[in-house]
Amino acid sequence: MTFGHFFDPISALEITYSSRLLVAALLGMALGLERSLAGKHAGMRTYAMVALGSSLFVALGTLAAYELSIFSGINPLQIAGSIVIGIGFIGSGLATLKGEHIELTTASGIWVVAAVGMAAGFGLYILAVAGTVIALLVFSILSRFERVMRARYGTEVK
Repeated sequence: MTFGHFFDPISALEITYSSRLLVAALLGMALGLERSLAGKHAGMRTYAMVALGSSLFVALGTLAAYELSIFSGINPLQIAGSIVIGIGFIGSGLATLKGEHIELTTASGIWVVAAVGMAAGFGLYILAVAGTVIALLVFSILSRFERVMRARYGTEVK
C-alpha cells in the first residue's frame, strides 16, 4: 500500500504548508513583540511558538486527512478543536493575580495567537493577518483608552 506523495522527499504540498508555518510564526512574533514591549512575561518567542505549533498541528491534520482519506472518520477539525482545549491549559498558567484582580490579557492573547496560527495552517492568510492586526489594535489602542477612561472616571486599577 502506498501513501502517494506524502512520503516523497519534497512535495509541493510540503512547500505550501511550510510557507503557512512561516506566516503563522511571523504573525505570532508580531503579536509577541507588542506584548514584550508592553512588559508582559509572554513575548515574541512564546507567541511565535504557539502560532507555529497551532499551524503545524492543523497542517498535519489536514495532510493526514488528505492522505488517509480512504479511512472514514478522519477529520482535521478535530485537531483544531483539540488545539483550542490545549491552549486553554497554557492560558490558565499565564493568568496572573495582580493586586486584587486577575490579569487575563496575556492568556487571551495566547488563545488568539493560536487561532491566528490555525488560520495560517489552513491557508486562510487574510483571516490570519486580519486577526493579527485586530489583536494588535486591541493590545495597544484599547490599553491606552482604558487607562484614560479609568483616570477620567476615578477607577484606576492599581
